[in-house]
Amino acid sequence: QVQVMESGGGLVQAGSSLTLSCTTSGFDFDDAAMGWFRQAPGTEREGVSCIGRSAGNTYYADSVKGRFTISRDNAKNTLYLQMNNLKPEDTAIYYCAAEGEVVLHDYCSPSFNYWGQGTQITVSS
Repeated sequence: QVQVMESGGGLVQAGSSLTLSCTTSGFDFDDAAMGWFRQAPGTEREGVSCIGRSAGNTYYADSVKGRFTISRDNAKNTLYLQMNNLKPEDTAIYYCAAEGEVVLHDYCSPSFNYWGQGTQITVSS
């Protein structure tokens, strides 16, 4: 049974930092492209950051470049998203996605096999 579970969300002030974690099981994490997506009220889900199987390829949305860092620990089957200098526009539900198709430095396919339930991040001004 596949499990994908996010943690680390919360309510923070602008300029703060948070780290999201995504713990997984039930599939070959080492061989899986992974990603973080987010959805704010009234908007479509957007790709935030993705990482390839070997972590050689990473993708960041323009809105988070220089502030967010994606990483993975294959020994722990866990994906991370370090978020610095958070802004009110980062407020959204953040989802972890597993087993993606294509991750390039300038593109992340939105097609993933497994999704977590999401964790809320609210950034106050």
